[in-house]
Formats: sequence, structure tokens, C-alpha cells
Amino acid sequence: MLRFFVAMTVLLISTASFASPVQRLAEAVRIQTISYQERERIDYAQFQRLNDYLRVSYPLVFARLQVETVSDYSLLLRWPGSDDSLKPILFTAHTDVVPVEPGTEDDWAHPAFAGVVADGRIYGRGTLDDKLGVMGLLEAAEQLLAEGFVPRRGIVFAFGHDEEISGEQGAASLAARMRELDLHFEWMVDEGGMLLSDNPLLPDRPMAMVNVAEKGYLTITLVATGEGGHSSNPPRISTIGRLSNALARIEANPFEPRLVGPVEAMFETIAPYVGQPERFVFNNLWLTGGIVASRMDDERLTLPFVRTTTALTMINAGVKEKVVPPRAEAKVNFRLLPGDTAEGVVEYIREVINDPQVTISYDPWENVPPISDHQAAGFQVISEAVTAVYPEAVVTPSLLTATTDTRHYIGLSDNQYRFHGVMMSAGQASSIHGTNEFIDVRSYEKSILIAREMLRRGAR
Repeated sequence: MLRFFVAMTVLLISTASFASPVQRLAEAVRIQTISYQERERIDYAQFQRLNDYLRVSYPLVFARLQVETVSDYSLLLRWPGSDDSLKPILFTAHTDVVPVEPGTEDDWAHPAFAGVVADGRIYGRGTLDDKLGVMGLLEAAEQLLAEGFVPRRGIVFAFGHDEEISGEQGAASLAARMRELDLHFEWMVDEGGMLLSDNPLLPDRPMAMVNVAEKGYLTITLVATGEGGHSSNPPRISTIGRLSNALARIEANPFEPRLVGPVEAMFETIAPYVGQPERFVFNNLWLTGGIVASRMDDERLTLPFVRTTTALTMINAGVKEKVVPPRAEAKVNFRLLPGDTAEGVVEYIREVINDPQVTISYDPWENVPPISDHQAAGFQVISEAVTAVYPEAVVTPSLLTATTDTRHYIGLSDNQYRFHGVMMSAGQASSIHGTNEFIDVRSYEKSILIAREMLRRGAR
């Protein structure tokens, strides 16, 4: 048995040593580090397998950096700088992925965990979210180490293992460990932003969207109670009917669209690169902001940038077709614009429903990160890194309409940004958490170059 494990280890090291960055990402995709909401379903052996693979794939990183395993499967890697007086910088990503929606397996062009490389693409779950982030940073660090690069400013990598289920064991534990080490960062970069290749406002230029903020997260539970009983003698208003009416009211009364700071900054940044009348509109948002927000609200792709969104996501009632249930329950998820609060949203929904027999409960999403400074040094480093690889790109601040592990690192960093240097189309972005997730080989290779530049320039 010992010989078998030794042989397998040698084979793994040999395979990783001669693989290319593309092949290494494909292999990482094949390791099914799936986070399920039902934690008892999670196969943690897969997470250990991935960590073992990372160790043999990036020998210089794991030999020369200070490496800790936190909360069993998350990784903390510290690359000391030569000047202790400088604050370090932090780069984060996560190793877990979401499951494939049951029943959609056959809709994939290639099996979701096969790690197929074909047609100039790497296919599979995690190619965009977020194994590209983990692998790209490690590829960049390994290359710089091989070249003898010595950072003046310290660099820290933190790779959580449960971001897709809130990061309470991964990023939260990593953050706690960094506080124990008394670490404080000049700035940090997490997942989120990207280069968009087909922005209609910039048809000839990619748009690098560096997220300086992200939306808040809130799920409320609605419960309707009332008379149950046999379906042959139903009540005038059933619990299902009462709950359905409440949900219909919620959908019929969405939050008003408005421009927030990061989105205004995005338009002001791209104004010099667009023609008229758009340039006038973007340069005078004090006058035109309402019109811009209204136009964005009309398109599903841009609506989340200007509105606290409402999504009816779960409903549960009844156990038998001829029994009227005395209780019906639903969950509604909101993604909050900067400035909106959980309490404000709940109060609005309570007024919209206007039914005392529908109760509302919720657990607010704690620690929504503040808006970071898009004129600070960290943003400048990211901008320089992008334009070193994509000289034609327009780098803009932006708003992430989803959520990340960044919230766990509040207080550890002066500014928090979200960006992986991958180029994609708007349609491709919809495959994140969806079907046929993939990354273009060239895009991945260039994202490694951007990561190299962020590390090298950031550690000056």
C-alpha cells in the first residue's frame, strides 16, 4: 500500500511539473470541490485533493512562502517583503464551486467536471468562478519566484474553501487568523470584476470593470397562517392564496432605480471615450442621472446596477392534494444597492404586503463592505496592470451586483477591490453558476499576465 501511495505521488508531481497553466486549470476543474447548502453532502476529501495538487503544481510557492492551512481546507500564504515599514497587500480567491443544477447535466457541451480543453477554451465548473482566480495567482507567483523576484512590500494570499455557502468557515477563519498575526493591508483584491469585450458603449475597446463596492444581501421569509382543513370545505382565503397575493404585491412594487456612486464614477470614467450625445449625458449626471437610471432599469443586464433587486426564490406549502394547509412559506432574496439597509427593505415590504396574517422574518447579511477609493494607489496598480496587457482597455470603477468573501476582510484593508483579469462577453458572464461555464485559453493566459503585473507593481 505504501508503494502505491509513493508511486501515485511521484506520478502527480511528474504530471504537474510538465503541465501548462491551461492543463493545470483543467485538472483543478476535474477535482470536484463542490459546496452544497446541505453541508453533510460536501466531500471534503476533494478539497484535500485539490490542496495536495496545488502543492505539487507550484513547488516554489509552497517551499518559499509561509504556508498555513486554516479551518482544515483554506490556505493562507505569506510572502514577506524586504521593507517591513510598508503595509502588505492581500489577494483572495476561493476553491469551492457551486453544484450543477440537477437535470441540466446533458445541456453542457462537455461534462461539467471533465476539464475539457477544446476549441480554444477550457470548459467546466469553476473555470470562471473561481478556480481561475486561485490558479492564476499561483501561476503568477510561481513565475515571479522562478525569476528571482523579491517583493519590497509583503504579499499575502488567502484562499477560502466555502465562499459559495457564505465563507463562515473559510474566509472568516482566514480573517481571524490574519487579525491574530496583526496584519493590516494597504489594499486587497478579491474576485468579481472582469474585462467586458462587448460593451455597446465602447464597441472598439474592452472595458475593465474594477469593482469598488458590492451589493448587500438579504433574504426574508414570509409565512402565511390561517384555517386549514379538507379541500371539500375550503376557507374563503387560503394560506396559499394569501401568500401568493403577498408575493404578487412584492413583484408589482419593485424598488425605484437610481444611480449610486460607483456607477456614476463608471460613466464619468468612460465619458471621454464615447461620442455625443452620450458624452454630454455622462458628464452631466447631476442633470441626466434619472434618465440614465431609467434606461438601465429597462434592460435585464443593467437593471441590477441601478436597483435593489427582488427575487422570489422558494415556496413551500401543503402535503396532500385534498388538504388545505394551515401554513404557507416563501423566501424572497434582495440584493441591496449601497445606501439601502435590511431594515429599510423589510419596512417597505411590510407596507407593500399590508397583511397582518403574513409574518416577516429575516437574518440580515452582516458587514457590507464600504465603497473603496477608485483614486487610491491600489486602484492605480490594478489599472496599470490591465493596460500593460490590454493597452486599449478602459479601466473603470464599477459595482459588483453579487456578493463575495470580501465582507469578511472588512477592517483588515484600507481599500477593497474585486477584479480578476479575465476577458469575457456579457453572454459568457451569464454562465457563472449556470450551464456551459468556460474560459477562453488566451483570456486565461492573459489574466495570469495581469496577475503578475498586479503582484509586481503592487509590491514595489
